[in-house]
Formats: sequence, structure tokens, C-alpha cells
Amino acid sequence: MDGFQIQTPVRRKHAHKSKVKEIEAGDAPVIVFMKGHSKKGGIELAINVRKITLSHVKKIILRNALEIKKVDPISTLRIFEEIILEKQMEPTESSSQQPEQTTQAEDTLNPEVMPSIEEVLQQAERKAQEHYDAWMYAKAEGENIRRRAQEDVSKARKLAVEHFSNEMLMVKDSLEAGLAVETATVESFKSGMELTLKQLAAVFTKFNINEINPLGEKFDAHKHQAISMVDSEQEANTVVSVMQKGYQLHERVLRPALVMVAKAKG
Repeated sequence: MDGFQIQTPVRRKHAHKSKVKEIEAGDAPVIVFMKGHSKKGGIELAINVRKITLSHVKKIILRNALEIKKVDPISTLRIFEEIILEKQMEPTESSSQQPEQTTQAEDTLNPEVMPSIEEVLQQAERKAQEHYDAWMYAKAEGENIRRRAQEDVSKARKLAVEHFSNEMLMVKDSLEAGLAVETATVESFKSGMELTLKQLAAVFTKFNINEINPLGEKFDAHKHQAISMVDSEQEANTVVSVMQKGYQLHERVLRPALVMVAKAKG
């Protein structure tokens, strides 16, 4: 039986009058079957004697062997099972005291200490300083980003003007070369001007500068500027004449076209 030791006859007349060495010392309780001690005084005497002879064990359980009509293995096993169940149901002092001892130990190891006013103030000052430093860092970083963005925009504008200027220099060179010819005729002069104009138009196309020539189109106040209204066979608000072409860079109007618009009939 696990957890119990059994005192059995050791083949001597009074085995219990001397120390029973066959029973090992330990925490397991010892079960002793008594026989013939029917009187109250005999039972008490047997108990006292066994306490002396089994003094090296921690717990003794006494059972009167007269309770068993037939001492056989099955009956003995049933008694053992009943004893085991009784002992398992009994709460032990160590188990009941263990949670209390654990709680006391935790309270001892983790005492709740309230910080002083000075410590709370110092902690608040440290946090305030940390927040101020973080705010100053974020402010400086924002100013650096804004300054770098302005520098990038300025550089982009300068670079764009630089590219456009380089292209326009070639147009100027062509005009100066045409004027430097001493024996130029009207036809050669006109041909040179046409070539220079094509060169200038190529520069405008390269930089997305487009003409606004709305002849025959409906008047658009965003791109056209009407200088007068004239009688015409065309529908009302139709551009009948372009006095000056307009230009736009991408979708932005650089200069509106100067136009004349047809009046409404009647």
C-alpha cells in the first residue's frame, strides 16, 4: 500500500515489547493490528507499548484484529483502502497554514511603500524635462525639414531656368548669325528667320510651352481675352479673329490670347 507501513508478526512471542526494527522510519503512518486486547485497559496498554516500540516512526494507526472475522488478503485490502480514504479526506495543518504563510511571505517581500512628496516632485520634474527636450527636438527637426524643402524648391527653379536659358542661347546665336550676313537677300533672310522660328518652337515644345490659337473655337474666359465683339455669320461667342496668340505652361496660362468674338444675331 503506497504511503503506509504494516507491522506484521515477526515470529516471536512479544514482538511489540522491543523496538521493531523491521518498520522503517519515515513520514508514512504505520498500521498495527492488535489481537486479544478486548478490555479497555488492555487496549490502552497496547497503545502505550506500541508507542514506545515504534517511537522511531511519526504516526501509528491501531486497528483491532477482532473486527476482522476472517483475516484474508481481500478484507485486509478493504480496510487499508478505507483508512487511506479517511486520511486523504482529513485536512492537514501544513496544507491549511501554507497559503497563510505564502501570503505573509509575499507581504514581507513586497511591502507597499508610498513615495514621499519630494520623490514624486522629482519624478514629475524629470518627466517634464523629458517632454520639453522631445518637443524642442521635434521643433528643430521641423524647422530643418522646412528649410531643406525651401532650398530644394529654390534649386529646382534655378535649375529649370538654367536649362531653359541654355536652349534660348542657341536661338540667340542663330539670330545673330543671320544678322551677320553682309550680302543677304530677302529670300535668304526669310529662310533664316523661318529656321530660327522652328528652333524656338522646338525649345517651347521641350519645356511644354504650348500656343493658344483659338480661331473658330468658343470663347473661354480662362484662356482668352476679348478686346471687342463684331458682327459675324458665325454663332455667338465664337472667336472670329486672333490678334495675339496666347501661351500656357503645362496647364497654367502664361498669357491669354487676344481675340475678337462674334456678336449675337438680332
